Amino acid sequence: MKHVHYLVLVVSISLATGCGSNQKTSDAYGNFESTEVTVSSEVAGRLVRLDVTEGQRLQAGSVIGLVDTTQFALRRDELRARRAAVRARFPSVVAQEDVLKTQRNVAARELERFENLVSQGAATAKTLDDLRGQLEVLDSQIANARAANPPIMAELSVMDAQLASLEDQIGRARLVNPVNGVVLTTFASESELTSPGRPLYRIAALDTLELRAYVSGAQLPRVILGQEVTVIVDYDESSNQTLRGTISWISSQAEFTPKFIQTKEERVSLVYAVKVRVPNPDGVLKLGMPGEIRFAGTGP
Repeated sequence: MKHVHYLVLVVSISLATGCGSNQKTSDAYGNFESTEVTVSSEVAGRLVRLDVTEGQRLQAGSVIGLVDTTQFALRRDELRARRAAVRARFPSVVAQEDVLKTQRNVAARELERFENLVSQGAATAKTLDDLRGQLEVLDSQIANARAANPPIMAELSVMDAQLASLEDQIGRARLVNPVNGVVLTTFASESELTSPGRPLYRIAALDTLELRAYVSGAQLPRVILGQEVTVIVDYDESSNQTLRGTISWISSQAEFTPKFIQTKEERVSLVYAVKVRVPNPDGVLKLGMPGEIRFAGTGP
């Protein structure tokens, strides 16, 4: 029996030594994360359409939904009718300002065109001076036209601002996806009422993930922004997969090692957080997946 106990002790020591050597093959440990964006509604109303499902890949700029704009459209039509009525009472004053505004827009575009030509040496500076003078004259004429009947022009200006606000709200009712990525979670469905700031879904770019890991103060001098490192992830129960990554961020402050990293002794040490950007075109990496970092010059 003594021989058996001795054999068990030897095997136990061997296994412990083996585990320790495996842990030392990597220089840092952490988990993969990505920048997540929570997309919210900007206006209040009923969700007429929301084409978003969890796991769906979306492109930046794609229209994925629409909030009911009926009330905005009705208020806009009302304002347009009121503005037309005001213009009808003073057609000559309003028409004169509109003509001058059109002339000024043409002159401004001409000035921009000649500024580009002058920068390329294809036109003279005198032409620019003449165009700038023409703009000043038109601005003065517009101001005189407005002064001919200040109350009417002020009323029209208020209505124009209100119309612009309604047009902006109608535009914001179109739900546009802001970034390329995969939908992680949805918070709303079609036909539900929404309000400004209410989250609709959360999306993250998964074509490139970041491994957030921790290094000791002794390792810190070896860590350089832009440095290429080896990233190791689990492939199956018995083998690993090796990837290439680039250090994209290094914390300027030390912190205590997070509790999910390694042993209790290591968790009381001060470490520095680093992020390694790892391409993920095939979707092998997942959010929250553990990973290891190996710097150049470390053993296999």
